[in-house]
Amino acid sequence: MEKVLLYIIAASALCGVSLLIEHQQRFVYEPKTWSEARSYCTEKYIDMVTVTSMEDVNVLNDLVDLSRLDDPSSTSRAWIGLISDDHTWTWSDSNFNNGVMNFSNWMNGQPDNSDGHEDCVSMFDSGEWNDANCGAYIKPVCYQRGSNVTFIYINDHMPWTEAQSYCRQHHTDLASIGNWSDIEDVKALIPPGTCVWIGLLKSYSADSWKLPNGSRSTFNHWKKGEPNDVDERCVAADFANDGKWEDWTCDSKMAFVCFYEIPLLKQVMRVKLVRSSSLDLRDPAVQDEMLKQIEQKLKDQGVSKDIKLSWRRQADGEVFHKVEEETTKGQDEL
Repeated sequence: MEKVLLYIIAASALCGVSLLIEHQQRFVYEPKTWSEARSYCTEKYIDMVTVTSMEDVNVLNDLVDLSRLDDPSSTSRAWIGLISDDHTWTWSDSNFNNGVMNFSNWMNGQPDNSDGHEDCVSMFDSGEWNDANCGAYIKPVCYQRGSNVTFIYINDHMPWTEAQSYCRQHHTDLASIGNWSDIEDVKALIPPGTCVWIGLLKSYSADSWKLPNGSRSTFNHWKKGEPNDVDERCVAADFANDGKWEDWTCDSKMAFVCFYEIPLLKQVMRVKLVRSSSLDLRDPAVQDEMLKQIEQKLKDQGVSKDIKLSWRRQADGEVFHKVEEETTKGQDEL
């Protein structure tokens, strides 16, 4: 490629100086729960990383050290800054009032989600309701819909999802309760001092996923079949699978990604080019060679920091324009 003689106007002729902020990501390979990970990120850096585009996905895929994501419970995965916290209470049997809860009998102070995972509902022998961890082993009450509604007490402890499967297999579903008469019918089945599962659970809408700052996530990179569990409200990226997202229970422990900010000084310079040949200044290869020469000149002048150079295009999309007639003939100007 023909050489191009470059003359860079002195620093006093800078067109503008501005301060930019660049986000940098930091993998932390010490396993923590999602809330522990966020606390660490806000204390040591800025916050947990937010993934809002495929560019962000690609950056993380390039940065991750898979050999260090070796925790047996979460191999190849790391928390990112995404969580679901908006919900409604719905009935397991979607044919009952279209699944909508339009009657309730919560115990005083409930629901309180005291352990952060109380997404299912149990009923005490008093008829009052309590939100409970779906993994708790509690005896369920099923119901059978027909000309009349029949409630069936099951004398076997099981988690809520297992109870739901059992009731759907042998009856209609877990008990749906729509009025005080239903409350009295179920109360009559419950042994004193115990509680039972009923068919009420939290339902998270598709747009309930939020970034740490509380804003809605408008980008997603879910693995096929995800999100898939009402009790899994926090998000991890699987870096053995292109960084695709999975929902996990928030008390799972895994590596995580924080972000921090680096201030960058942006300088805009005018560059005059004197050329002694007919080089095509629209050719990307020619423009790249020019940037390399400018970078070397700056380093020769003592600029030791990292340099990132790019051409600024004018309103017409062009980089170079000929100078006006009153300037030196034959020159082009950026």
